[in-house]
Amino acid sequence: MSMDTLMLLGKKVGQSTFFEDSGRAMHVTILQVGPCVVIQKKTNEIDGYSALQLGLDERKEKRTSKPLQGHFKKAGATPKQFLGEMLITNPDQYQVGQLLTVENFKDVIFVDVAGISKGKGFQGVVRRHGFRGGRNSHGSMFHRAPGGIGASSDPSRVFPGTRMPGRMGNQKTTILNCRVLKVDIDNHLLFVKGPVPGANQGLVWIRPSIKKTPKEQGVKNA
Repeated sequence: MSMDTLMLLGKKVGQSTFFEDSGRAMHVTILQVGPCVVIQKKTNEIDGYSALQLGLDERKEKRTSKPLQGHFKKAGATPKQFLGEMLITNPDQYQVGQLLTVENFKDVIFVDVAGISKGKGFQGVVRRHGFRGGRNSHGSMFHRAPGGIGASSDPSRVFPGTRMPGRMGNQKTTILNCRVLKVDIDNHLLFVKGPVPGANQGLVWIRPSIKKTPKEQGVKNA
């Protein structure tokens, strides 16, 4: 099982404090990783790409549509709350119905964690982009305004990508190179240093870091 292709679904449990053996305290995020069930194998011949479809968390059958009930039944699995795909070059090394757990990360030192960030609604440029804003003195009339966004007669338009007020958050965000501090196989928990995107109980995607070399990941003979 190659580390550069493994990606599992999980949930953000919450945040806490982790104490090292030396007594040093660290801010950690606790993730429930899996157990994920392989629901479907997708191949280049049939689907145009190679991937595994994974299922996470139980779902009541009466709340599952008939087509999805048949889909899960074909895989020999109970209905799942979440479905996600893991791109992989050789799906034949896995079997439909196989269980993938946090044990696959027991030798991994760094992981990438992706999740849906908390939605902040419509925000101005000061909060959304970190603009400084204008003076707060009396008569300023330029406290949190964005300022000029276009030119005069030439080019007489607003350039694409100009930072402006708008919806903030509620988008997929990835935090790279989160250090793994502890792996609790019995409870399917992964303790990573620092924050990760999303609210508690939110869905997250976890994979071994793609920007760390095998030697940095602790792989022997790298």
